[in-house]
Amino acid sequence: MVKKVLAKAYIFLILALLYAPIVLIVVYSFSNSSTFSFSQGFNFDAYRSIFTSSKTPELLSAIKNTLIIAAVSAGASTLLGSIAAIGIFSLKKRSRSLVEGINQIPMINSEIVMAVSLMIFFVTLDFPEGYLRLILAHIAFCTPYVVLSVMPKLTTMDPNIYEAALDLGASPSKAMVKVLFPIMAPGVISGLLLSFTLSMDDFIITQINKGAATGINTLSTYIYADARLKGLSPFWFAIFTIIFVLVFVILLIVNVNASKRRVKKHENF
Repeated sequence: MVKKVLAKAYIFLILALLYAPIVLIVVYSFSNSSTFSFSQGFNFDAYRSIFTSSKTPELLSAIKNTLIIAAVSAGASTLLGSIAAIGIFSLKKRSRSLVEGINQIPMINSEIVMAVSLMIFFVTLDFPEGYLRLILAHIAFCTPYVVLSVMPKLTTMDPNIYEAALDLGASPSKAMVKVLFPIMAPGVISGLLLSFTLSMDDFIITQINKGAATGINTLSTYIYADARLKGLSPFWFAIFTIIFVLVFVILLIVNVNASKRRVKKHENF
């Protein structure tokens, strides 16, 4: 009995440590204050200031840049990572283990090392500063995570299914679309969402590779530039709340749909 109580208390403590800061952000987003107080009462002024502040043009530009870079790099990373996962899965066991280990190096390695390495690479090859450099950097950063998301789905697949489709007359491309992709789909979707989130969240790679003369800012770099001058403006709490709610709703929809599919699959059996 005591062990169960302690176990539940430990879980609640961990959840409180994880989510208490987020709850505080949501609460203070209705204060329109940077001093963490409700001196002006409960209001929606912080949400209104997203569209009416003198910083609104720069803020909206940063949001647009963030979404463009995240969408393009996530799409490209998902395509490249999915194809790479199929290629790795097709290798012999020893070669597969070697390549999987190499794929994990960028994820284990410090992000600052990758950021500086990419900067040296782009400068050496004279890549122009701007969107192209940032998108390529984010693709290089996100692709290993897609491979890691897709590989477990392939390793649990019966390898004879693909060969059976070929024996039954399907072309390699058709067998990939009809056989491999449905099996890979959950991993591909997870990789897409993960790479999109990682791209949106990234600061170090973006800050080092965006180029000072381009004037390009994403949400992370604009928050840094704004916060180091006068601290966080109140509208940032509103933006953080909106991002959290959107991510929460998306995860809720994905999990509900997955649960419905599992129930339907169980009923069919």
